[in-house]
Amino acid sequence: MNERVLIIEDEKRWCDFLSLLIRQGGWEPVAQTDAEESLKVLAQSKFDLVLTDLRMPKLDGIEVLKRIKSAQPDLPVIVITAFSTVEAAIESMKQGAFDYITKPFNNEQVLTVIRRALHQVQLQRDDRYRFDTTPAPKPSGDLVGKSEKMQEVYKLIGKVAGTNATVLIRGESGTGKELVARTLHQSSPRARKPFVVVDCSALTETLLESELFGYVKGAFTGAGASRKGLIEEAEGGTIFLDEIGDLTPAVQMDLLRFLQSGEIKRVGDTRLRKVDARMLAATNRDLEKLISEGKFREDLYYRLNVVTMVAPPLRERKEDIPGLVEHFIRKYNQIESQNIRGISPQAMAVLMSYGWPGNVRELENTIARAMALARGRVISSEDLPLGMMVKPAASETELGFKDLKRKYLDNFEAGLLKHYLERARGNVRLAATYARIPRQSFHRLLKKYRIKDNQNI
Repeated sequence: MNERVLIIEDEKRWCDFLSLLIRQGGWEPVAQTDAEESLKVLAQSKFDLVLTDLRMPKLDGIEVLKRIKSAQPDLPVIVITAFSTVEAAIESMKQGAFDYITKPFNNEQVLTVIRRALHQVQLQRDDRYRFDTTPAPKPSGDLVGKSEKMQEVYKLIGKVAGTNATVLIRGESGTGKELVARTLHQSSPRARKPFVVVDCSALTETLLESELFGYVKGAFTGAGASRKGLIEEAEGGTIFLDEIGDLTPAVQMDLLRFLQSGEIKRVGDTRLRKVDARMLAATNRDLEKLISEGKFREDLYYRLNVVTMVAPPLRERKEDIPGLVEHFIRKYNQIESQNIRGISPQAMAVLMSYGWPGNVRELENTIARAMALARGRVISSEDLPLGMMVKPAASETELGFKDLKRKYLDNFEAGLLKHYLERARGNVRLAATYARIPRQSFHRLLKKYRIKDNQNI
């Protein structure tokens, strides 16, 4: 008997499309456009998998997910949405979703996820388990991005947020490792307790040891009174050690003791103190190489590396640049009491073409600088550093300035049209509204670039 898949989607065209896709995969679809009615159907019939939209009238996808997991904890649920947010992705995974997919999607991608989910159903018949559905405060901060790589980060945060597992966050400088750690803390049951950040590269060995573990009166010259260390200050919360690869051997040993036993010893003290603090660490260095060189303890590495997250470089998620730019403009409008309303297509084309060796941090600094230099209410390419200007490839050097400029602008304009069309799920009228241009003009541009309005459906 074919596995049965319940589709919960308020738009009939998406119901029809997903039903067709599921039949192609060899499964039996049952589609419902009313979320509350779908829960009644689920209670009365046996299903092997549920696909639910996130935004629906009466009952949203998160509430549907919660009710399903309350009634049938082992039934896998895949959340599909066109309105991806950090909070929604993390909350979906925390509430036990098998996966979280954003529209528009690749058909084979959805089929692959369905196959994995149904395989899990088969495994659960032999080895049952329960999803963690512990509620927690919604995260906030500057973690921005809807790319596939960032969706993977959000999913992993949702999976480990409710645990006390030590997490090692890896990535290049400027990728936002601290923001990943902060979001993980804010998504955990420890969210109301302290989040303490320590830059291990900024302090000498002696200072770092006393800062981390504290000291007792008389431990060294100038220690006129006992003082708690930062690990103790994080009691009940999270301690985040940035640039963990810069720790000296002595501090590594003390840190290993804390991770093994949950105990610390203040400098100059003989007494061990129990501390309840979750450890998150980050590095942009090759720890495996440092281990081979004898500069980093292998046993500490394995204690830190219980779960690994990777903050992706900006060059690998350039589709997130427009959203990041909008975020930073809002941020610095508030901080600097400015009124920058946007960025020109030419300037955005420059940002999209640049390699971003400094990653998100460099982008933020670039936008802050451009806003300070902008002569009007819109950031122009003249407000950007000259070093960011696109250098033509060797094959393009024969083109004149105007032709080369037009080529890059055309590529950017076509990409922007696709973005608005995807956001509107193929609805040209809505896409034109998002783009703030007349519908006739939007149609004309689609025809110019030979873009089909139903390409993703």
